[in-house]
Amino acid sequence: MKRVKKLTASVLPLCLLFASTLSISRSANAEMQWSDFSLSYLSGSQYEVGDKSRQFLTVEHASGHNWGDNFFFSDRSKSKDGSLESYFELSPRLSLGYVSGNDLSFGIVSDVFIASTWEQGAFFDNYLLGLGVSLKVPGFNYFTANIYQANNSAWDNDQMITLTWGYPFKLGGADFLYDGFLDWSNSSDTQASEMNFTSQLKYNIGGALGSKAPVYLGLEYALWNNKFGISGVDEHSASFLLKWHF
Repeated sequence: MKRVKKLTASVLPLCLLFASTLSISRSANAEMQWSDFSLSYLSGSQYEVGDKSRQFLTVEHASGHNWGDNFFFSDRSKSKDGSLESYFELSPRLSLGYVSGNDLSFGIVSDVFIASTWEQGAFFDNYLLGLGVSLKVPGFNYFTANIYQANNSAWDNDQMITLTWGYPFKLGGADFLYDGFLDWSNSSDTQASEMNFTSQLKYNIGGALGSKAPVYLGLEYALWNNKFGISGVDEHSASFLLKWHF
């Protein structure tokens, strides 16, 4: 097991460098197809591991390109006791269809990607590398699935599956959006298997405010079993949400 971990730690940066090189080699033809930037405020009082009451300010940016897609978010949280924490994730995906010059779509799969994520908190840097797909699911703006090998700096390496989705709908003429993610990672000798299902149900009040871009008011709900790999620590948290897109 230790040998496998050392191999993963040494190969992962090389794989990330290889993916970056492939992307840069075709940068002359790179095109941005869409982008989105948002600022969110969340407040909740049912968090586990640490202070139960916290406020979050979140910056998010997502973009789609002919070479793939990218997602970034950064959280700044303040607990009721006044303590501050920061956390971010950067998740670029490189389209294998773009790299190969071939159409890799089949069935509901629109493309296949090299998927990567960099997670950073106060005491850790985690690097994830794997494969991903974008799925064409009726009614959804997007639906993606990634499977990763994680190289974790502060706990055991593991494997993780991530799903993300966005489903817009109308109710009584009002615009709503239901989106979120599901992370599942396997267990090890020192930590339990985790499952984090976090989603947001949001009502667009942008029109009433005279904004062409969405301004969402809603609720975020998180179900996080064995949070941080701690067996029996299950979080069920609901948070007030205000999200402004630019």
